[in-house]
Amino acid sequence: KKAKEFNMRALALTDNANMYGTIEFYKECHKHGIKPIIGVDFYVANRTRNDRQSGLDNKRSRLVLLAKNEIGYKNLIKLVTFASVEGFYYKPRIDKELIEKYADGLVCIMPQFSGETSNALKNTDTEKAKNITSWYKKIFTNDNFFFEIMHHPEIDGQEKLIGQIVELAKQTGSNLVACQDVY
Repeated sequence: KKAKEFNMRALALTDNANMYGTIEFYKECHKHGIKPIIGVDFYVANRTRNDRQSGLDNKRSRLVLLAKNEIGYKNLIKLVTFASVEGFYYKPRIDKELIEKYADGLVCIMPQFSGETSNALKNTDTEKAKNITSWYKKIFTNDNFFFEIMHHPEIDGQEKLIGQIVELAKQTGSNLVACQDVY
């Protein structure tokens, strides 16, 4: 209702590692004349979804994937299933093997806060961030890969990180998308 009040034409739902709210969200959007964008905020294993070494594999990054079409929607369902059935270790996780296998029909957004490239930038490893970007752009192509930026000046270091992300986007010829979480 609030999105309609603000004349928003589209709205995305990206639940954390699941799609439980998808059907209700889809129906509500259509009821209010808003285009629903279905996605998932995934946890990505640092190694593989099958690795479960204490103190190492409980760390993970985030990745937002959005469905562009029915193929993408079905691929989100597959990824969520594999994350829970095969990848669960503290959290349901996917890995690069699954990302590569089920990338068709998806748009990829690299999160500002805990995306793999942001983690590299926070550790002042720009070369690693560029290599990570190159891999994702190979899988999703330039039109389907975006760096996320958000406005959170209250969080220490975020202004600097945004600058680093913008510079990385320029250096790699990548797109930016401005997002803001709603809870």
